[in-house]
Amino acid sequence: MAKRAFIIHGWGGDPEEGWFPWLKRELEKNGFVVKVPAMPDTDNPKIGIWVPYLANLIGKPDEETFLIGHSIGCQTILRYLESLPLGTKIDSVVLVAGWVHRLDGDLSPAELMIAKPWIETPLDLAKVKRGAKHFTAIFSDNDEFTRLTAENEEIFKNQLGATVIEEHGKGHFSGSDDIKELPSALATVIQN
Repeated sequence: MAKRAFIIHGWGGDPEEGWFPWLKRELEKNGFVVKVPAMPDTDNPKIGIWVPYLANLIGKPDEETFLIGHSIGCQTILRYLESLPLGTKIDSVVLVAGWVHRLDGDLSPAELMIAKPWIETPLDLAKVKRGAKHFTAIFSDNDEFTRLTAENEEIFKNQLGATVIEEHGKGHFSGSDDIKELPSALATVIQN
């Protein structure tokens, strides 16, 4: 059975944004079957819609399944893993510009209302951790929304056991930051 990778874009994102097409091509060169879905209602992401959508897309998760998320796509992946039955485990998770309890930046009142359920709905990180063999979290030192703060280090490194990578000058790793390739994400998936 082929290794399957799913790349989940962030809030307001799309499958052709930034580094997603490059990572898809590179993983396919390495024998992966890769899906980069257009997540539903991307400008108004909701937990109750995005997590079941991802679950349906994946179907039966197994140790040949790899999940790569960007921003709110990371939250979607974490909440999906939290929902897996005990004993179900995928191979690897790569979280790019991920956040859990806090989102920084200059958000409008409407954006804050969209983010609020994602920030305030509890997430059982012990259950999340049981759902994958490997976690990697990639941050940028100049991300306006999330950085490698003490809180994020506690969540990603200490609670999830993630390998944490801090890149320089990559912003929020968005298409608007002109990030067209992300070798650290590729290397992480290939090595696992």
